[in-house]
Amino acid sequence: MKTDIILAGVGGQGILSIAAVIGQAALLNNLYIKQSEVHGMSQRGGEVMSHLRISSNPVASDLIPFGAADLIIAVEPMESLRYLNYLSPEGWLVTNTKPFENISNYPDFDKIIDAIKELPRRVFIDADETAHEIGSVRASNMVMLGASVPFLKLSSESVEEGIRLIFGSKGEQVVDQNLQAVKAGMEAAKAVL
Repeated sequence: MKTDIILAGVGGQGILSIAAVIGQAALLNNLYIKQSEVHGMSQRGGEVMSHLRISSNPVASDLIPFGAADLIIAVEPMESLRYLNYLSPEGWLVTNTKPFENISNYPDFDKIIDAIKELPRRVFIDADETAHEIGSVRASNMVMLGASVPFLKLSSESVEEGIRLIFGSKGEQVVDQNLQAVKAGMEAAKAVL
């Protein structure tokens, strides 16, 4: 078993929380993991990305080669395009459709979506709207995680336990909101697939 994942977004969107939950889920399954992060100007809304490699065998490098990622999880659509050169020909892109327009020259949104639509394996989720519908606008990253569960090669139960481990210290309400967001993301992905 091997899954190479690129996580992409901008500062404040919870990319590293997604990576932490997936990492915990992998550890619960006695898998090896390696992770590398690039924060950039994340505190000012700059790019944040993470390489996350999961395997049943020891992982030598934390960096994913170009053309080898099994999955890109993008919490921001423009950021999904930035890392497409990492995606394998059989890989999947799971991206939020809601742009985070933090720069004055943000590209034309329709052109971004058209470029993504050219990919044979992609899932579009309006994670922000889904998170709003369940009453937790800050949980859009967990909606994206839920939409990615079908491609992780990890059980939904492992992901849910990862959430309990990562967010447990913040209280049961936070854990429940994140669990609800993951379930909503899984349902949204099922509807698209």
